Order: sequence, then structure tokens, then C-alpha cells
Amino acid sequence: MPSARPKATSHRPPSDGEQSADPHGRLRRWQFRIFAVTWLAYAGFYLTRKGLSIAKVELKKPEVMGLSTETLSLIDGGYLAAYAGGQFLWGILGDRLGTRAVVLTGMAGSIVAAVAMGLSSSAVALGILFALQGICQSSGWAPLAKNIGEFFSRGVRGRVMGVWCSNFALGGMIAAVVAGLATSWGGVTVPLPDWLGGPRVLPDAWRMAFFVPAALLGCIWLLFLALQANRPEDLGLPSPERDRGEPESVIVAGETTADEPEGSWHTVLEVVTSPVVLLLAFVYLFVKPLRYLLMFWAPVYLNERLGTGTAESGILGSLFDLAGPLGIFAGGWVSDRLCGSRRFPVIASTLLLGGLALALLPLVPATRWSLGAMLFVIGGLVYIPDSLVSGAAAIDFGTRRGAGTAAGVINGVGSLGAIVGGTLPGFVKQLTGSETTPWNGIFLALAGGLVLAAVCVVPQWNRLPPTSRRA
Repeated sequence: MPSARPKATSHRPPSDGEQSADPHGRLRRWQFRIFAVTWLAYAGFYLTRKGLSIAKVELKKPEVMGLSTETLSLIDGGYLAAYAGGQFLWGILGDRLGTRAVVLTGMAGSIVAAVAMGLSSSAVALGILFALQGICQSSGWAPLAKNIGEFFSRGVRGRVMGVWCSNFALGGMIAAVVAGLATSWGGVTVPLPDWLGGPRVLPDAWRMAFFVPAALLGCIWLLFLALQANRPEDLGLPSPERDRGEPESVIVAGETTADEPEGSWHTVLEVVTSPVVLLLAFVYLFVKPLRYLLMFWAPVYLNERLGTGTAESGILGSLFDLAGPLGIFAGGWVSDRLCGSRRFPVIASTLLLGGLALALLPLVPATRWSLGAMLFVIGGLVYIPDSLVSGAAAIDFGTRRGAGTAAGVINGVGSLGAIVGGTLPGFVKQLTGSETTPWNGIFLALAGGLVLAAVCVVPQWNRLPPTSRRA
């Protein structure tokens, strides 16, 4: 059997006083700390991810760059292809090297890419830099989800992940608001004193959608550097399963935790060949297109249907993300408390309801309140299976030892679907030769995908991960 990699150690070894302290109490304090800093880290990634979707309204104007919908779709496609490939790489590296090294590297690259995009002046430069941004962005989810799996056991993971997964819902909403407001500051003269160089004119509106988020993510990078640790064992603490008296989950039935060393190539291979992990990846292939369609194109959709401006389109479109935390928490709580930590009943039910709601979107009257309310409902439903498939279920069936790889595989395959969601408006418009984007057909097609995913999940209704035979 291949030997396990050397365990990734904490950035700060425990002191003698900490070693003698109550391990249960210390673990609880570290759980709160890890939860907070990893939540902030992944929400922060959205700051530099969301800028282009807000800047699109400006970039389409002839006096700015005059970029077409088709060109912007190609730029999105480059990002999403890089993001999909990066998920597979960073997920495995998260298990091999630990969360800390991977996330700090990816986040630093994301900051640099965002600043460079704000300085660029051509579609080619934006496309290359946004692809680089995609590689950096993909370093976030799998390693951070693994970090949560290292500190929280399966018995509470649905509820914990239900709250934690609000990071990508709230992160997207906050990022949209930040970037939208930042564009309103573009060109404003700041009355600085003479000793700071005197009054300065801020960059163009669309450039501010990159500069301001990059500065905020830099602050989050420093917090993560100071507060994060990889595993309880690195701190001289027991595993969360041992602390709660729960059996350890394994990837393959009949094996033991010793048969699946953390970060070994043996464990990685078992994860990538697990039938349940592959099923979750297939389901996510149909879930993620909708979220990325609305994340990248909701401001444009609302602008075309309502005639709203840049800032208002971004803020109104963020209602889809605003509903996410409510749905995610409800889905995690129900899967833990009512379904005995079974994720599939909740996944199947909400996929079906989300598909039906999306199919009704074209029938909603074209008013701010009605479209905003419908986006809120769709977000509340779709974020539930999104978070369970890519979060709690990925960790459950990948286990603590292979959670990074499992999350990377699932999100990597799902990101292939995200490429469809991000490029569909431009592709369909070009294919049909329509003067306006055919949103109704796009929504109906994605709704059908959600219903198909629900049908595929139903046979797994009662499945739980196997436990170690020595437990």
C-alpha cells in the first residue's frame, strides 16, 4: 500500500499550557475559529470573481470597449474552463499539502489577477486574465470544505455546512453590491491633502469593480494567514469523531481508516472511482449551470428586460444569492435532524421544486418586485441541492481523508456545466440570430436539467457512507 504523505502541520504548534488544557473545550473554540475564518475566506473569493459580471454593463457601451454579448460569453467561457480544470488539481493538492498552503497561494493569485484586469484595456487581456482568475478561484472550495470536514463530524455536518455554505450565497450577494457601488465611485475626485499628493480622480467606473474588491480580499488574506489551522491533530486535539464518540466513515465498505491514509494516492484513487462521488458529480453537472448563468448574467438579463442601470441591475440580481443562506441552512438542518444525516431526500426534492420554479420565470410580469421575488424563490430552492452535493455529501462520502479530492471532483465536473451556464446566452443568441437574448428557452432548458438530476438521485434516497469495520 502506498504510504501516506507527511501530515500537514499547523502554522503554530500548541504550547505546553494548551496541551494540558481541556481538549473538548479547546476543540470547541478551534471549531468556531476555523468556521469563521474559512467562511470569510470563501466569501472573500467572490469579491474578485464577481467584478466582471457587474462591469459588463459598462464594457458593452461603445464609449468604453463596445464588447458584444458573444465576446463577453467567450471571456466567461475561458474563466469557467480554467476553473473546472483547477478544481481537480486543487482538490487533490488540498488533501496532499493541506488547506493552508493551497488557499493562501490561490487567494494571492486572485488578487493579482483582479488588479491586472482593472488595468487592462482590451478584450484579449481581459480574457487571458479572467482565465488566470479562474485557476486561482478554483483553489478555494475543495480545500476549505476539507478544512470544515477535518473539524466537524458527520453527525453535525449537515447543520454546520448548512450555515457555512452561506458563504457562496452571501459572498456572491455582497460581492455584487460592493462591485456595483464601486462603479458609482468611478471618476469621482477625492479631495486628498497636499501631503498625499492633492486631489485625485478615481479610475473609470468599470475599473473600480476590480480594484476595490481586490483590496478587500487582501485584508482577508492576512486574516487567514493569522488564524487558520489544518487539522485538530496538528494542535494536539482529538478528531471530531473521537470527541463525539462517533464511528469514522470510510470510502470503501469493509475497509478501515488505516487502509485509507489521508492524502495518499491510494485514497485519492478510491475517491475518484467511488460510484457515489461520481453520481454526485453527475448531478452537480446539471445544478451548477443555473447558478453561474444568474451569477454572470442576471444584471444583463434584468437590464434587458427592465431597463435598469448598472448598479440597480447588480443589486436586484443579487436577490437570487440573498435567498441562498435561508435555503442552505434549512436543507442542512432537515438532512441532519429529520433525515438522519441522509442528504439525498433533500437533494431530490429541492431539485424538482427548483426546476418547476425556473420554468415559470418567463411567465412572471416584468416588474422589479415580481422578478426580484421570483429570483429569490429560485435561489432559495436551488442553493439547497447545490450546497449539499458540493459540501456535506462530498465530505460524507469522501471522508476526512479524501474530502478535498471528492469536493474537487464533484465541483470540477459541475464546473463543466457552469461553462454551459456562463456561455449559453451568447452561444444561443449567435445560433438563433436573434436580436435579443432568448432567455425563455435558456431557462426552460436548464429547468429540464434540474428535473433530470432529481430523477437520478431518487434511487439513492436512504444511502449513508460506510463506517470503519474497527469502529
